[in-house]
Amino acid sequence: MRSRDLAWWQTGVIYQIYPRSFQDTNGDGIGDLAGITARLDHLVDLGVDAIWISPIYASPMADFGYDVSDYCGIDPAFGTLADFDALIAAAHARELRVILDYVPNHSSDQHPWFVESRSSRGSSKRDWFVWRDPKPDGSPPNNWLSEFGGPAWTFDEATGQYYYHAYLKEQPDLNWRNPEVQSAMLDALRFWLKRGVDGFRVDAIHHLFEDEQLRDNPPNPDWQAGMSPARSVIRAHTMDQPEVHDAIAAMRRVSDAYADRVLIGEAYLPIDRLMAYYGQDLSGFHLPFNFHLLSTPWNPTAIASLIEAYEAALPPGGWPNWVLGNHDRSRLVSRLGAEQARIAALLLLTLRGTPTIYQGEEIGMADVPIPPDCVQDPWEKNVPGLGLGRDPVRTPIPWSQERNWGFTEGEPWLPVESALPGLNVAAQSQDSTSLLSFYRTLLRLRRAEPALSAGDITIVEASDSVLAYERSDTDRRLLVALNFRSEAATVRVGNATRILASSYPDLAGTPLQAPSLELRRNEGIVIELA
Repeated sequence: MRSRDLAWWQTGVIYQIYPRSFQDTNGDGIGDLAGITARLDHLVDLGVDAIWISPIYASPMADFGYDVSDYCGIDPAFGTLADFDALIAAAHARELRVILDYVPNHSSDQHPWFVESRSSRGSSKRDWFVWRDPKPDGSPPNNWLSEFGGPAWTFDEATGQYYYHAYLKEQPDLNWRNPEVQSAMLDALRFWLKRGVDGFRVDAIHHLFEDEQLRDNPPNPDWQAGMSPARSVIRAHTMDQPEVHDAIAAMRRVSDAYADRVLIGEAYLPIDRLMAYYGQDLSGFHLPFNFHLLSTPWNPTAIASLIEAYEAALPPGGWPNWVLGNHDRSRLVSRLGAEQARIAALLLLTLRGTPTIYQGEEIGMADVPIPPDCVQDPWEKNVPGLGLGRDPVRTPIPWSQERNWGFTEGEPWLPVESALPGLNVAAQSQDSTSLLSFYRTLLRLRRAEPALSAGDITIVEASDSVLAYERSDTDRRLLVALNFRSEAATVRVGNATRILASSYPDLAGTPLQAPSLELRRNEGIVIELA
């Protein structure tokens, strides 16, 4: 398939922005929309094609924006609708697309819908949320557990019923079986599409429906102390229910009414179950997020097996995508080390499909230790001591060596990483050997070589040390070779002509004639084949 036949979201690269930690412009220590607008040129220089912005809606911030009190409003911490419109205009002027987070599973308990719903059992919006009677002994309706710790049911004294929340008690689940709820939530999509957004990343979609019979979840025989309490049961009746696909199809119909939009779904599921989220005849998500690189062992054979299994499972016409980091998972440098972070970048940006980069990965940010008195994440507060908190991966970007590393004139809402010299955008922009320069090189190469964005992929080698695969498009063939070890390894390169990119900058452009090449420790290369 030629790249000119593909949509922008197939050939492009997506960059996730966690707005609280991107750039603050008003001195309150929290990133804002004006800050994103001010830093757009960094993203243009980086070479990405779209930005996905985590929630910016009006919210009490119990879960930092994932508890929405107005689906069509901007929280004052981030700015105004006028600021949003200015961001859209500035991004589009730079040929950057804008993707918003969409949170359909739950609202805030302060949303007017829920305030009305809990006012009485006879409320016109009572059925907009999931209310159930207690068991005869007064206990919750079943054994369902919150993802953030404790029961997934909270008792409302005034009306004598429990309401369901897959996450915090401040995040009551919407009842998507109610047509009025579905209509109101689809209208929220239309509101932002009319304002010019280019698509949505749909949050926690696999939680959208629960078992209507309220059956207990079975115990998890593999659970042990130290794991999240929510994993003590298998979420057979609270996740990935069949009705979700009709709801996704309804979202897709709304999206398709506007030209050139994309829908991306967040669902942590095994590959075989994930494929259903493309929808029957591709009527579902354009891109159900593929998170499997986050959990696959970091070695060539395991990753090669994943690539082949994922590619084989895709439905006809389904487009692949890859993720190596986000606002919920430990950062690449902390998981793999600084040297392998370059291998990870090269892998992510040369696999077939749409890659997503999490903010700060391009400069090698690591997880930042958070002192107990600075913890913000409600998950860590609810279930302390297990290392479940996400604050360490959500810390502000260090832009320069100025006060507070150029992020804010005030007190940052989370500590800014400042331990490593050169760990900021300004310093790495001036260093041709930096990780940021390497990302820029890879993104330029990806844009210049259709084989990397649209070509076929074939695994060539997967040994204990080396993963090599070929990317090809019509008459263009490229070989990607990655050394996962801290010692040299040899890879066969066949009829190679020259090195197009290397994690060791001194090799770029080197002509090749030998049938094999020695990769240095933790080295990755892209080679042109005759």
